Amino acid sequence: MVRMETPICDFGWPAPDFDLPGVDGKRYTLNDVAGPNGLLVMFICNHCPYVKAVIERIVRDANDLKTQGIGVIAIMSNDPAEYAEDSFDNMRRVAERYRFPMPYVFDESQAIARAYGAVCTPDFFGFNNKLELQYRGRLDESRKEAAPAGARRDLYEAMIQVARTGQGPKDQIPSMGCSIKWRA
Repeated sequence: MVRMETPICDFGWPAPDFDLPGVDGKRYTLNDVAGPNGLLVMFICNHCPYVKAVIERIVRDANDLKTQGIGVIAIMSNDPAEYAEDSFDNMRRVAERYRFPMPYVFDESQAIARAYGAVCTPDFFGFNNKLELQYRGRLDESRKEAAPAGARRDLYEAMIQVARTGQGPKDQIPSMGCSIKWRA
């Protein structure tokens, strides 16, 4: 496992489109998941200890953001040949176990992770209603262990600001996680 941090937010960068299969048997595009007040695109996986530490918080925040008109999608781009825990069948199990309120889709070619410049899991991209990047930071202060209950919800607060104003906070703390497992 290689620990990575996300780069600084490139404010205004346009969201690349995608068309990816979900664990629910449907296909999803950017326009399918964008909400009237913005969109959160996250790159996660099943095996990463950083994701495992916060998966329940990710689900909580996705549920809360949807009530604010923000669409949410989770993309898995790792090579499952390298990590069997990240297989499509296991993606389905994880989505069911945690009752994902958002589509969980597979980027088998890894083209979407490359288009977004994703570097780690979790990697969060928060877009406004014009699909311009406004947030590229952490969920909260969690690392491989969940932060204490009541920790500041950096991602949630930033996305509420994006929903209300169209702009994200100027100061953002990078997300940290396991590197994307690229195909050879």
